[in-house]
Amino acid sequence: MSLKRREFISLLGSAAAWPLAARAQQRERMRRIGVLMTGTAADPEGQARLTGFLQGLQEFGWAAGRNARIDYRWAADDADNRKYAAELVALSPDVILASTSPSVAALQQASRTVPIVFAAVSDPVGQGFVGSLARPGGSTTGFALYEYGIGTKWLELLKEIAPSVMRVAVLRDPTLLFTSGQLGAIQGAAPSLRVEVSPLGARDAEEIEHNITAFARGSNEGLIVLVSQSMQAHRDLIIKLAAQRRLPSIYSTRYFVEEGGLMSYAPDRIELYRHAVGYVDRILKGEKPADLPVQAPTKYELVVNLKTAKALGLTMPPTVLARADEVIE
Repeated sequence: MSLKRREFISLLGSAAAWPLAARAQQRERMRRIGVLMTGTAADPEGQARLTGFLQGLQEFGWAAGRNARIDYRWAADDADNRKYAAELVALSPDVILASTSPSVAALQQASRTVPIVFAAVSDPVGQGFVGSLARPGGSTTGFALYEYGIGTKWLELLKEIAPSVMRVAVLRDPTLLFTSGQLGAIQGAAPSLRVEVSPLGARDAEEIEHNITAFARGSNEGLIVLVSQSMQAHRDLIIKLAAQRRLPSIYSTRYFVEEGGLMSYAPDRIELYRHAVGYVDRILKGEKPADLPVQAPTKYELVVNLKTAKALGLTMPPTVLARADEVIE
């Protein structure tokens, strides 16, 4: 009887533990997260952004192999984006992180139901990714990279550090619709700053080299480089040409300056990837992308490279140095 009593108590204890075990298993059930990055896995800048995202996931309690499975793809061009977007969607993820505009476009083409969080997209409304910033609708939301008005700031900064500049080339990929808005802001500010603006196409290395070389024939010229996948892939060439042609230049991402460019004014992209984790976490916990408003950057960083300024014969104004978030010497 005592043996049977012990067995009965043991069974009761096991039965009582079943709901607890079931709840623990449910809490720790594996969730699937897709990540579609721009560029190649060998790109240090891309790896830094991905690392920021992964660190953010850990801070929110998501650990690869314990309660999350993370599938990565790196897309170097439009063909890669379409291919890898389809692959990620086929894995039936709970949510996908999209790095840039081409990533979002490819993912939305592959699926209109899988939740998508973008980390750095310019003009998501104008590109048709969301219905509005406050009410995205559909299955996509995230973090905007630039507002069009930043183009005015780029031109003002360029004139502040190089007052003699009279002609400014705007290097952009004309196939990206949002660059038209940024170009328009620059052109709108040009008359008051007594600057002539020339848009230059930059879809590949050959076009970049030809257009910069053809433009830079005088001594009062400058360069504004807009963001795109092509710019990221060919940044070494752009920096080299700007140095060879002695073009004071401002860039839309800081890694150009870290690699030898003159100056950048832009959001901290790694921080945007960390912010994106918050939306991924909320979606994994049951919220809908349609209910999460698109957020705009709240802080822009000014980064200047004094070594490059010296090589160009420029004296960086104290007013610019005082405002700089980082000075590379």
